[in-house]
Amino acid sequence: MCETAAGEARASMPRPAPGPAVDPIALEPVDEVEIVTLVDNVFDSLLTSDERTRRAAAGAGAVEAPLFEEGRTYDGLIAEHGFAALVTVRRAGRSTTLLFDTGRSQDAMVTNADRLGVGFGDVQAVVLSHGHFDHTGGLAGLAGRRGVRSLPMVLHPLVWTRRRFAVPGREPEELPTLSRRALDAEGFEIIERREPSLLLDGAVLITGEVDRTTEFEHGMPPPHQAWTGSDWVHDPLVADDQALVVHVRDRGLVVLTGCGHAGAVNIVRHARRLTGVDRLHALVGGLHLGGPAFEPVIPPTVAALTDLAPSLVVPGHCTGWRAQHALASALPGAWVQGSSGTTYRLSAA
Repeated sequence: MCETAAGEARASMPRPAPGPAVDPIALEPVDEVEIVTLVDNVFDSLLTSDERTRRAAAGAGAVEAPLFEEGRTYDGLIAEHGFAALVTVRRAGRSTTLLFDTGRSQDAMVTNADRLGVGFGDVQAVVLSHGHFDHTGGLAGLAGRRGVRSLPMVLHPLVWTRRRFAVPGREPEELPTLSRRALDAEGFEIIERREPSLLLDGAVLITGEVDRTTEFEHGMPPPHQAWTGSDWVHDPLVADDQALVVHVRDRGLVVLTGCGHAGAVNIVRHARRLTGVDRLHALVGGLHLGGPAFEPVIPPTVAALTDLAPSLVVPGHCTGWRAQHALASALPGAWVQGSSGTTYRLSAA
């Protein structure tokens, strides 16, 4: 009996299997996807727009300011170590919107949305890439801003994991842990999924746990730890890490990551295997390649992404400046500098 149960448990775990999925997920192609970065680590008001990238208007965030002759000035947008994006999918004349992550602080996401003239009234669901507080902190601002009764929230069950950084020679620092009880009280409809999920009538894929198939993406270093209920242990995988995937008709996959703890290449491989779509059209979001522990991963990551030849790469949040420079050099036609308040519009051929 025990052996049978153990075998079933092993069979239900994510498969580190390269190549096509046994049962590919039928991700419906869409006419267009629009990603509005509400929170990112950078805000640069001098960045220019083009046919697929629209930057925040210079006048975004106009406020009263009596010390100026005109009685007003412009606040600009907030940049912080966090990530949040609105994702709008258009298909057959219909538009539907999801919120992917919510930034770090309680007010940055909603403040930036106000300054951009963006509302949350059309949001159909919230998707959390993982449980780290720089992706979930803005939920408090969202809950206070609009009624969220029964608003679905798709997340991995390990989002609730207690975590800490235990750097040798320093006092361990426990990270803020999201409270399911508090979210329930706010009226969010929690949907826990380890497996892939299809949203918006099959037009959006949430990857669930990502297969780890590369030889170089090993995850978080030993100081990143999780509480098991009895002890703190190294948590390299951050197994709740998941990405959002859309298939733009005749273009390929658009992959949106929060931190990319599973590894950018692992995530893209997983998305391609799940959907059976080989072409990577765009990669947007955090790639977690900053700092000494991850800089050795930059060259193989850049090489693998170069081979995939995406049309658009917008590394944000935790990617790190060394990786930004490497990707900009290797993919000069695809790389675009991310910034809070930027909209990326990717349309079918």
